[in-house]
Amino acid sequence: MNRFLTTAAALLLTAPAIAQPVATFSSFTYSGRDASDALTAGPNDYRNPILKGFYPDPSVTRVGDDFYLVTSTFGWYPGIPVFHSRDLVHWTQIGNAIDRPGQLDFKQLGLSRGVFAPSIQAKDGIFYLLNTCVDCGGNFLLTAKNPAGPWSDPVWLPDLEGGIDPSMFFDDDGRTWVVNNGPTRGQPLYQGHRAIWVQEFDRKTSKTFGPRTLLVDGGIDISKKPVWIEGPHIFKKDGWYYLSCAEGGTAEGHSQVILRSKSVTGPYEAWSGNPILTQRDLPRDRPMPITSAGHAQLVTTPDGKWWATFLAVRPYEGDFYSTGRETFLLPVEWKDGWPVILPAATPIPWTHAKPALPQSKAPILTSGAFTIRDDFRGKLPAYWMMLRNPREDWYRTGAAGLMLKARAAGLGDNANPSFLARRQQHTNAVAETTVKFAPEKDGDRAGLAVLQNDDYWFFVGVKRVGGKAVLTLDQREGPDSPKLGKTLATVPAPAGPVRLRIAVQGRSYAFSYAAPGAKPAWKHLGKVETDSLTTKVAGGFVGSVFGVFAGRGE
Repeated sequence: MNRFLTTAAALLLTAPAIAQPVATFSSFTYSGRDASDALTAGPNDYRNPILKGFYPDPSVTRVGDDFYLVTSTFGWYPGIPVFHSRDLVHWTQIGNAIDRPGQLDFKQLGLSRGVFAPSIQAKDGIFYLLNTCVDCGGNFLLTAKNPAGPWSDPVWLPDLEGGIDPSMFFDDDGRTWVVNNGPTRGQPLYQGHRAIWVQEFDRKTSKTFGPRTLLVDGGIDISKKPVWIEGPHIFKKDGWYYLSCAEGGTAEGHSQVILRSKSVTGPYEAWSGNPILTQRDLPRDRPMPITSAGHAQLVTTPDGKWWATFLAVRPYEGDFYSTGRETFLLPVEWKDGWPVILPAATPIPWTHAKPALPQSKAPILTSGAFTIRDDFRGKLPAYWMMLRNPREDWYRTGAAGLMLKARAAGLGDNANPSFLARRQQHTNAVAETTVKFAPEKDGDRAGLAVLQNDDYWFFVGVKRVGGKAVLTLDQREGPDSPKLGKTLATVPAPAGPVRLRIAVQGRSYAFSYAAPGAKPAWKHLGKVETDSLTTKVAGGFVGSVFGVFAGRGE
């Protein structure tokens, strides 16, 4: 069940008719293909990444024969998608943990604030999701009896103040622990000096209690000034407590490290062969690289095999990528009592043999090359998102398609504009839509956008300028640019509906339009070569999205 809008306050799709002006989008088609998709994969192989596009910081858990996975969404709403699988390869999104506007308030925060790396575990029929709302409340717990939802309102965890990336561990003796990244004792010795802490948790009261114990200070070797020890998870095997952490930051220096102890509270010994996963020890000029790997979590299959989900990126050149941090999968091998995801200087494989599990069926593809068309006749699919929490009813789906109320909030306002988007999942991708819109005053506009964050985006669509409707191509390229962007090209707008198209190939963005029809003759409006929609330029932790937008003039 899609629970995109569910509260009574809640922006119901059955609300009264939306006031004019309204933009109507009859459909939206996304298609993509990467060079790696041409690589041969056997009938028993899967392709990495298993979740293409902006699906970072994956956390995975197993309940019986079922696997559940969640990822970060930062300032996007609904937040924290929840996926289900039986084979670790084919994933179906079954809901979003943050799907009610009142659960959290992202305010006007930058898009890479909000909800960071979540973790999901289950015990005694209850699912536990721990997370941090950065700059919007701190660390919190959500619970659900069904991972598809509904999830509870946040229960705040004040003992974790200043920390991020909380994760839960259920010990054999019935005790429960929360481990997280937090400030070190006293003043940090260098930029990025952090620590890993653990504290006991009472599942009956949903509160942490007792002393907070420092497990790791700085990283596995503080003499080397390691940065950003984070994303911790504890698991137990053969009488050992293993502490798995990301280290090195989420860029090209990213890695995964492992420590172990005979006690949950330590002391923990780091493995001499660390890291257990990284790509930083490979030549940067290698063909078709996968980089920035880390933030892994280990999980067992019903037959006792070990696997790991983790994030990595697929740059089209150097450290430039617009597809965001994505979810990958690899098996785990045990070596002398230590888990290893990849040996040193080993590239992440694009294809790999599947786990020996019954194959799942996924109605929406998340890996490889694919095309997905949305006609908006029913409820909005769970993978569609908006910028921050909605505060009023401004969209509806129905027989005509998707209707958006044109409102004053724009794409550059750090607000909640009338913008609905889905992830860019391929380096080479195309988004198409058909819009019907009659702008009433100068500045009214509706059409198609590709957006990295509030400061970096392109818009192509119908806009009223000087009393006339035109087709316009607008760009915002940085926080010092006008919030409405600058106009790169215009042509007179045709009467009636118009088809719009954005084609992306690495750093190349081509913008086209056409009259509706089965085989439209696309007309070129503009082409731009830019890296501005990459994390390298725009900053932050999100990936680019394609979406539909309607705005009101001043």
